[in-house]
Amino acid sequence: MKNSKYLPYFAGIATSIIFGMSFMFTKQALDNFGTFHLLAFRFTLASLVLSALALFGLIKVNLKNKPVKELLLLCLFQPILYFIFETIGVKLTSSSQAGMMIALIPVVVTLMAVVFLKERPNKMQSIFVVVSVLGVLFIIVMAGDLSAKGSFIGIAALMGAVLSGGIYNILSRKLSSHFNPVEITFVMMWVGAICFNVVAVFNSIIQGNLGSYFSGFSSWHAVSAILYLGILSSICAFFMLNFMLSKLPASSSAVFSNLTTVISIIAGVFIRHESFYWYQIAGGVLIILGVWGTNYYGIKTIVKESAKAEA
Repeated sequence: MKNSKYLPYFAGIATSIIFGMSFMFTKQALDNFGTFHLLAFRFTLASLVLSALALFGLIKVNLKNKPVKELLLLCLFQPILYFIFETIGVKLTSSSQAGMMIALIPVVVTLMAVVFLKERPNKMQSIFVVVSVLGVLFIIVMAGDLSAKGSFIGIAALMGAVLSGGIYNILSRKLSSHFNPVEITFVMMWVGAICFNVVAVFNSIIQGNLGSYFSGFSSWHAVSAILYLGILSSICAFFMLNFMLSKLPASSSAVFSNLTTVISIIAGVFIRHESFYWYQIAGGVLIILGVWGTNYYGIKTIVKESAKAEA
């Protein structure tokens, strides 16, 4: 396909939009569910939908003679640790602030990719990665007193999500030679469903309210959030993310998380009516510029390398 080289970038943009909106839906769901109940229902829905698709032959999952143990290690960081940290962070901060913090993932990924994958971004990509990160830092610094807008625990939890997300990006890229995006997503969703349900049930038993395990579904407000997080954010977005990670260098793919920041700010401001200031606009421009530049020069590099290989 003539334009197939652009598909990973389209997948990255779509993933950023879905993930950017997910912070708002997570905040919405947390109005009705506890942290682990939300995660349990989200991943249960995703795993059941994927299983139905596999049952009817719409997707194929074959894990035979593949390094499943390494894939389970990936699942430890994503979804388990990442979503525990992210959900706690979103609960204790605003959805827009959470999106800004998550945008620091490219810094972690770029450093890890150099060490573990021997992937070195070219000079122009490095410059635009820095520009994008500066946009995030500018927003955070200009926001000033983080303690007044989100607890220290919330910020620390989001940093834990950043580290977990960075490790996931590296592991997913390495495992893409053994598993296709559907297989990685399928296992991730089932591991999340099992782990988070076990914790949620255990918490309910301790608190003596196991009988009201599903009580949060009493409002359409909560149901719509679970549907979005379980199907769009967990299945569609992760499938496209794993596809993108299998096609692009880690440093290029990770920078899309900065675009997620812009989407999360827009959703937080116009839908949840969170505060919005001029410095968020300025930082958003830097972020988008960084996303564009990193991937524009990434495409040019891929095209040059392909031309050399064909010559």
